[in-house]
Amino acid sequence: MPPPTLPAHPDLVVLSEETVWNGRFPLQQIRFCHRRFNGQISGVRTWELWRRGRAAAVLPFDPHADAVVLIEQFRLPVLAAGLDPVIVEIPAGLCDPDETPEQTIRREALEETSLPLHRLLSIGDYVLSPGGSDERVTLFAGEVRVPTTAADGIAAYAGLGSEHEDIRVRIWPAQSAIEAAFAGRITNAVTAIALFWFAARHDTLQTLWSQK
Repeated sequence: MPPPTLPAHPDLVVLSEETVWNGRFPLQQIRFCHRRFNGQISGVRTWELWRRGRAAAVLPFDPHADAVVLIEQFRLPVLAAGLDPVIVEIPAGLCDPDETPEQTIRREALEETSLPLHRLLSIGDYVLSPGGSDERVTLFAGEVRVPTTAADGIAAYAGLGSEHEDIRVRIWPAQSAIEAAFAGRITNAVTAIALFWFAARHDTLQTLWSQK
């Protein structure tokens, strides 16, 4: 399937679009000009654009236990970046065709944590790599109930066997997760954004979601 057409924009002139790789996520080479801040048209620019599309992510929070659910898994690109490849994340995934971000994250949360989401609160939309990819993530906070029998904070092991996923699910006290984010120990950008937001909204969210 060819990648989607770029949206029209009055300050953009596309000279050529070439799909140089058409795997699961197409890679395009695009030659274009754009209007500069001084009103003049730029010279010709050539960019590579990785077309990953829409995605969704959620920070699962249990207001009664005052705990969040975070997952750990091996990420090869993180190793390539020179960091520990087993990183702390929140449940996330790419949207299937004709699937809304809310539908995506309810499906992904079950697959990656085995916990159903109850109430959802939209946090915002974020572009992960604006210099190279069109991936746009819709971020949510989601209400869950964590198991009370989690040993050493490990609630479960999860993931789709068909995709060889190996996911460790951990229950974190809310304050511990917030402190880890502010200490720079959360290297996944979406997870850090979610926890920074959560730090500012924790008391309000806990009060709201503790009500029936």
